[in-house]
Amino acid sequence: MSAARVGVVTFPGTLDDQDAARAVRHAGAEAVPLWHADRDLRGVDAVFLPGGFSYGDYLRCGAISRFAPLMEELIPAARAGLPVLGTCNGFQILCEAHLLPGALTRNEGLHYVCRDQRIRVENAATAWTGDYTSGQEILLPVKHGEGRYVADEATVAALEAGGQVVFRYLGGNPNGSINDIAGVSNEAGNVVGLMPHPEHAVEELTGAPSVDGRGFFTSILKRFVNL
Repeated sequence: MSAARVGVVTFPGTLDDQDAARAVRHAGAEAVPLWHADRDLRGVDAVFLPGGFSYGDYLRCGAISRFAPLMEELIPAARAGLPVLGTCNGFQILCEAHLLPGALTRNEGLHYVCRDQRIRVENAATAWTGDYTSGQEILLPVKHGEGRYVADEATVAALEAGGQVVFRYLGGNPNGSINDIAGVSNEAGNVVGLMPHPEHAVEELTGAPSVDGRGFFTSILKRFVNL
């Protein structure tokens, strides 16, 4: 498992890249830094787009980052099957890049939300959720002002019917997302995005509310072992 190489992308304004890299290393993989301005994925086995405020969230969250040189390499690679995880701002970027359906908009209450949030794993068959079980409840931090997931009625129906709703909020919806959706995947299940932060829930030493985020990273490692 230690041979797996997971790229961690940094854009101007990214703030969770070091936490993401630490979470990757904690699981036993090699964290490979990927710079937004490069056109090289450096042969990684998977990619993590962490949270932050890329380009200051100008225009829309993730709207500028979607056009970064690195994304020109990442988008076709993801469509060809490369596992990609996006959390918070990373989720927003994946939606802007049309690697995931829907969009993330201002929280329903128009306030920034920062709290520990229970969510339910709805699909344990994606590249990033194989170490969980469907229906499992986990606790992860959320911290965002634009996390309200929206999509047209037909898209939402297709996501629900196709098992692409990967995570759902429990115990109160923090942002007004439709159907309490906390995270979704593409049809193939290799691209996953969610607003909560698993990279902040891997070590008790850091004051994390749980270590429930570890499963994202152990899932991707076991995927390569089983290929």
